[in-house]
Amino acid sequence: MRLKSDIFVSALVRRVFGLGGYAAVLRKGAEEAGAIFIRQRSRLGTETFYAPAPQSFFDDPSPGRLFEIRLEAVDGGTVDEAVAREIRFDPDCWVVEIEVDTRGDLFDVTAGKDS
Repeated sequence: MRLKSDIFVSALVRRVFGLGGYAAVLRKGAEEAGAIFIRQRSRLGTETFYAPAPQSFFDDPSPGRLFEIRLEAVDGGTVDEAVAREIRFDPDCWVVEIEVDTRGDLFDVTAGKDS
């Protein structure tokens, strides 16, 4: 069974702060099953944007949350545009911002279906 979105986001924020980083919920979505988008800011001023991975990446019918890198090492304006498009498509989505040097094991990211 997958964690509800609000619990996943809360745990992510706590873990980031526990690692000495910064995290903020920029947009609250549906508590039960809202899609979660994560923007990771780097010290270099660039950002990486993570989105929920498509269902085709799942081998198990009920996996945990899996993300894909949608944008990598881009400026904040590019991520702002991507976030705005996602909100227009799904107004119940969550947007979380994190500032950590490395993502580590904070959340799972797919390497791609062919990898």
